Amino acid sequence: MSYDVVVVGAGFSAIATACNLIEHLPASAKVAVVGDDPGFGRGTAYRSELYLHRLNVPAGRMSLFPDRPDAFVTWLAERKRPLRDGDFASRQDYGLYVRDTLAALLRDKLSRCKVDFIRAKATGCVERYSATLGFLLDNGDEIVGRNVVLCLGVGNAPLPVGLSGLSTEARDKTVENPWRLSWLRRVEAHDSVCILGSGLTMIDQVLALFAQGFRGRIDVLSRRGLVPHGHARAPKPPADFDPASLPSSMSVLLRELRRESRRSGDWRSVMDTLRPKTQALWQRLPPSERSRFLRHGLAWWNIHRHRVAPDVYDRFRDMMASGQVSVHAGYLQSVEQAGNQLMLRYRGRGTHDASEITCDWLVNCTGVERAGIAHSPLLQEMMRQGLIKADPLQLGIGVDAASRVLGGNPGSVPMHAVGALTAGQFWEITAVPDIRAQARAVAQRISDSIAG
Repeated sequence: MSYDVVVVGAGFSAIATACNLIEHLPASAKVAVVGDDPGFGRGTAYRSELYLHRLNVPAGRMSLFPDRPDAFVTWLAERKRPLRDGDFASRQDYGLYVRDTLAALLRDKLSRCKVDFIRAKATGCVERYSATLGFLLDNGDEIVGRNVVLCLGVGNAPLPVGLSGLSTEARDKTVENPWRLSWLRRVEAHDSVCILGSGLTMIDQVLALFAQGFRGRIDVLSRRGLVPHGHARAPKPPADFDPASLPSSMSVLLRELRRESRRSGDWRSVMDTLRPKTQALWQRLPPSERSRFLRHGLAWWNIHRHRVAPDVYDRFRDMMASGQVSVHAGYLQSVEQAGNQLMLRYRGRGTHDASEITCDWLVNCTGVERAGIAHSPLLQEMMRQGLIKADPLQLGIGVDAASRVLGGNPGSVPMHAVGALTAGQFWEITAVPDIRAQARAVAQRISDSIAG
């Protein structure tokens, strides 16, 4: 089957791209969306059915379309779930909104382009002589496209140590993918749990445990022991400075941001000023400064930039204050069996001393892999063929400022990428406000090329 556009992926980036293609392409065009995720468009984050799992961006900034900023808030109000622009909706509601938005676009069969959703995994590709790229699917089929949009996300980061020495029973008490929430039902109320990683996923899992009636001890271990901050209940206006004037040296830039934080009285207002300009700032940084940021500043950026809803933060802070949750900074060295329990040995940060945590359950919340090629056999095959290039910092694949994939020969099939794979060029490209703008620009560019 031949298509004008093949979208590879089934997460939010793919569905945001598909929605924009439907709005921009002529009715004569044909689009295929290929992916093996059963919840097209909802992905891991928006499939959660636990009401405590909240978005980390206010509802007023979560519309699928940048030119209709009130779309999500209106959708909530129509379903008797009214929220203000600055409130934080549940992830489940957002997943339903994405599904409903796509369904509404698909119902207009007369004036829209044809869209096929193919539940399969693209395992290989081959360039065809007719200026198309063919994708081999794991169901035995092949499809070809005259334009390609790569929307492949990233997988869960693996545990930092091996578990080969554990018995089958002990390995059953290690949770490598915490988003498969069925593991929660097996945890006893007064078991002990150790969570690796101290970011947003950790907070989600702590809340999920206590929502299930868990009342035991939770130890959290991460390399720096840093946890996300909370959004302000009454945010101040963005700070009054021009991010374009910031220097490109990380050390000097950090001094400037600290100075602005003192001047404004709240570092959150500084982050809110940076927010819409982060991509431009990242693109000004030389490769050496980008590398310095990834080595030394990323963990602090994450806890300040990716904040949690105020009530979620207050609940988590109360758990730490009561001793139910303890956060440790250190480097995991081994996981061993200790009778019916697991023993984690780690080296405390800043010391050479060995410490131990004994627990009934070990949960991997180290987050997602940094976007790259190694997790995807398809991307590896495309790189072998010279169709794509790896980003120099291993932040996905090389793209230009218009999200066009770098690689291939002149005259080869036009390819774009949307979402996490483009982090090397844009850095801030995992949140909805960034992805929706990128998806719209890519869809418009493809539409213009087809019309031309």
